[in-house]
Amino acid sequence: MSEHQIKAPAGERAPNVGIAVRHVRRSHSGKFVRVKKDGGGGKGTWGKLLDTDGEAHIDRNDPNYDSGEEPYQLVGSSVSDPLDEYKKKVASIITEYFSNSDVDLAASELKELGSSEYHPYFIKRLVSMAMDRHDKEKEMASVLLSALYSDVISSTQIKQGFFMLLESADDLAVDILDAVEILALFIARAVVDDILPPAFVTRAKKSLPESSKGFQVLQTAEKSYLSAPHHAELVERRWGGSTHVTVEEVKKRISDLLREYVESGDTSEACRCIRQLAVAFFHHEVVKRALVLAMEMRTADHLILKLLKEASEEGLISSSQMVKGFARLRESLDDLALDIPSAKSLFDDLVERAIHDGWLDASFVNAGDVAMTERDDAPKLRRYKEEIVTIIHEYFLSDDIPELIRSLEDLGLPEYNPVFLKKLITLAMDRKNREKEMASVLLSALHIEIFSTQDIVDGFVLLLESAEDTALDILDASNELALFLARAVIDDVLAPLNLEEIGARLAPNCNGSETVHVAQSLIGARHAGERLLRCWGGGTGWAVEDAKDKIVKLLEEYESGGVVGEACQCIRDLGMPFFNHEVVKKALVMAMEKKNDRMLDLLQECYSEGLITTNQMTKGFGRMKDGLDDLALDIPNADEKFKAYHEHAVVRGWLIPVVSANGDDVGA
Repeated sequence: MSEHQIKAPAGERAPNVGIAVRHVRRSHSGKFVRVKKDGGGGKGTWGKLLDTDGEAHIDRNDPNYDSGEEPYQLVGSSVSDPLDEYKKKVASIITEYFSNSDVDLAASELKELGSSEYHPYFIKRLVSMAMDRHDKEKEMASVLLSALYSDVISSTQIKQGFFMLLESADDLAVDILDAVEILALFIARAVVDDILPPAFVTRAKKSLPESSKGFQVLQTAEKSYLSAPHHAELVERRWGGSTHVTVEEVKKRISDLLREYVESGDTSEACRCIRQLAVAFFHHEVVKRALVLAMEMRTADHLILKLLKEASEEGLISSSQMVKGFARLRESLDDLALDIPSAKSLFDDLVERAIHDGWLDASFVNAGDVAMTERDDAPKLRRYKEEIVTIIHEYFLSDDIPELIRSLEDLGLPEYNPVFLKKLITLAMDRKNREKEMASVLLSALHIEIFSTQDIVDGFVLLLESAEDTALDILDASNELALFLARAVIDDVLAPLNLEEIGARLAPNCNGSETVHVAQSLIGARHAGERLLRCWGGGTGWAVEDAKDKIVKLLEEYESGGVVGEACQCIRDLGMPFFNHEVVKKALVMAMEKKNDRMLDLLQECYSEGLITTNQMTKGFGRMKDGLDDLALDIPNADEKFKAYHEHAVVRGWLIPVVSANGDDVGA
């Protein structure tokens, strides 16, 4: 029994009697035999796994040697990540820069790398490596960032890089004892060097948890450095590294190299000296001082213009820095005229020659028209600006458009309407979405009441010409300006052709020109009207269709119940004053359909309370008029009814009658 397999009845398992089943193996003869542990086997079995007669070894001298029999190991190869490759390369660039202090070499190597989309990681790596070194390397890192700003690394990438550093501050603090203090100083230095806008600190704080190290960094930068008296000097001298150069020293070097150039006439040497300064972000000072020297030394003006032309053609001084240099000098002409009586005429001559030679954009002259007017009327304009800032702040608090319009009319300076528009949008951009929405709504009202289309166009040109300066204080200035422009088109304040006119008055490759292109793209997108109408949220975040449904329901409830106060409260609760023209339109349609003029009583109450403005009334009647042909299919006398409602509105002062050139009432 122990040597033979025991068969079990059908449906039952064979019992394990006298032999472990797992140690049974069939021999070549077919017999069942007990096998050794690990399969060693006995007589007639195959033996252990991979068992051979002798010890196996490979003899490379054997005539039958096959290299394929050699032991081998599988080695996995990972797919290279472009970002990882970029990080490795920039690490070597930074290490080399810390050893040789060659800013130009570091800049050229970074350019040769390409992959500009990864530049924020370069900033993060540069600063984090410097943080773990001596003050000399920290100073060198700040100097390199200033040199790379604008020409190699964009302002947006600078912000992204520093924000990445703030997000990783908790990790940095594990390895670097005083990481918070050092990173705060780097951010303060970037603000002082004008490569980060002051608003970056405030805006970044909103995006970080208050418990994070990044938030502590921003608080330290703000309170310990940027708020301190003479903070710029304090921050600039904090590390005192060997590469440290103050602004005053740079200005002195610029003056010295320009005077040496006038004496020698060697343009190539002067360009080399400008390049050696390694302050691309400060080249506007070179332009300004060169022009002043040309005015002071009339015999050397041709040499100065030759130098600026060559610096422009070589790409040494960018077009934006060139324009900024001319603009800064234009602003200080009044002071300069105390020493050079003919400063204004000399400046105009230099501008004309620069435009003629092709290294200054012709749009600079048009941009200067308003600026020249502002300078001539400086005291009056200064008072006007002070007044309108107060008026705009009051409007943001009260949301009272009629009062604002009365205040502007009392000032009696319609020629400064573009200046008002510029100030309104600039103030709104630095506030919340509520104020941005209010600014857009106000533009619609002003366009109907007291602003011409040309005023609006001129105001946006002023805004876009100073877009670069605005971006220093407002983090996302370009995108927000594009939204204001696009919203103005959707609100019928501007026509699409006006955007082309605005673009034509700006320099081709400036920030303002790019902003106009972005606005045109926004308008051309699908469902642009609905998206842009609620681009600032309107304080509710509702979709337009949701708002329309709520308006219809509240009007139906009013029509059945007739409680005016409750209906007004419902309109107020919508929180969408910019969309009240839809209330007007749907109320008029319902009055026609139900043949119930009670809706006019509601509109009267809304107007009397200031709940629906004249602007929204006008827009509502206008949209109603545009849809009369379709409405007439269901209501045959729609046209007659509309004329009666329009006359009713004009008599009660809801609307201001607009008279055409032939004397007809346009609204009627």
